[in-house]
Amino acid sequence: MTASDPKADLHRYLQDAREALLWKLDGLTEYDVRRPMVPTGTNLLGLVKHVASVEFGYFGDCFGRPYDERLPWLEDDAEPNADMWAAPGETREQITGLYRRAWAHSDATIGALALDASGHVPWWPASRSEVTLHKILVHMIAETDRHAGQADIVRELVDGAAGLREGNDNMAPGDKAWWEDYRSRLEQAAREAEPGVTREAG
Repeated sequence: MTASDPKADLHRYLQDAREALLWKLDGLTEYDVRRPMVPTGTNLLGLVKHVASVEFGYFGDCFGRPYDERLPWLEDDAEPNADMWAAPGETREQITGLYRRAWAHSDATIGALALDASGHVPWWPASRSEVTLHKILVHMIAETDRHAGQADIVRELVDGAAGLREGNDNMAPGDKAWWEDYRSRLEQAAREAEPGVTREAG
């Protein structure tokens, strides 16, 4: 059995999650990457903008490694949720470029520090604001995967596309008819589980 390198393992899972999130924008128009698809406004480009901002924070100032980027949507006078959507003047290329620069900055921090290196997260409660690089890597993997999961659903709502990443969709095999039958069976099972529900499958 090959010996494990814990930092390399964590870094690989973070990179996998990053790429899965970014892939969800592929092939869509400017409108579709920005469309608010749920009542809370969640949209694909906004998710990328948010995660880029978060990465800069956790792997930057938290470890005394400030980043050379101005993020006006995080300033004190910014409107709520300004990091969760792209203004008309903010292009897809700007935001995905920002995310890739966040990767590079984070990767430099990950490469330079040991897993037990100390950091401080000022926006966390004092009781848990003292952290290690290990804890922040785990946290950032969870954060990115959570938003990648949101992106999965948003992308499916936009155009029906689904899957984990290019070259590995991680989906059950089946054509459109198979998936329609599968969904109908799930709807039927849901209705049978609650007697009296008469809604038809959508």
